Amino acid sequence: MSDKKAREAYILNRLARDGSLSVAALSRDLGVSEVTIRSNLRELEGRGLLLRTHGGAQASTFQSVLERQRNRLDEKGRIAAAAAALVRDGDCLMIEAGTTTGALAKELTGRQGLQIVTNSTLTFAAARLNSDLGLVLTGGTFHHESESMVGSRALATIAEYNARLAFVGTDGFTGERGLTTQFAEGADVIRAMHARAEETWLLADSTKYGRAGFVSVLPLAEVAGVVTDSGLGEESVEALESLGVRVILA
Repeated sequence: MSDKKAREAYILNRLARDGSLSVAALSRDLGVSEVTIRSNLRELEGRGLLLRTHGGAQASTFQSVLERQRNRLDEKGRIAAAAAALVRDGDCLMIEAGTTTGALAKELTGRQGLQIVTNSTLTFAAARLNSDLGLVLTGGTFHHESESMVGSRALATIAEYNARLAFVGTDGFTGERGLTTQFAEGADVIRAMHARAEETWLLADSTKYGRAGFVSVLPLAEVAGVVTDSGLGEESVEALESLGVRVILA
């Protein structure tokens, strides 16, 4: 695609749909060099229309959780299934809001004696259909963009319970900056769940690695492990494992 304006429109439309894109994929799809794509991304970033990342770009506007739920469905399903394999009958769990964590409750069918504390309305919607699951939905202020309950009431509810496992999400994670997010009150919920759980597991697809959000949440060394998809490269896996973090590729 030789027309610059047509390329820009394509890039912005894809970002609105998918949330993030790689330079390599854009180069292939548009039939131009990666140098050209990087130049297009720089210009679009300069106009505040996207954010460049290592090897690609992401949408600059915050997508609602319902929009993001449609992205990378296969990967999120595999991650959720791998995370469910960590759960034992009789476990007490905490599940934080997010699209990948929201898929976890659907994978717990057939488990016995589980108790779940969550601030996620997505998790609540899935878990309420399974009468075998004990379910506590935190109180708090409803945050539309993340379909979650946040604030002092949510934190107070979490503080009343103990869990063996906490499953949390993130907007980005790196070895240097740990778990990060764009949403400060969401970061408070993650920290509260981490404090009440024996193990905290990060559920995040591989596109989140290398990104750094606005708010720092936890150092990676404080989580028991990361469940992600096979798109995470070998070098990245080794870098995470060097921090003492277990990595499960789904």
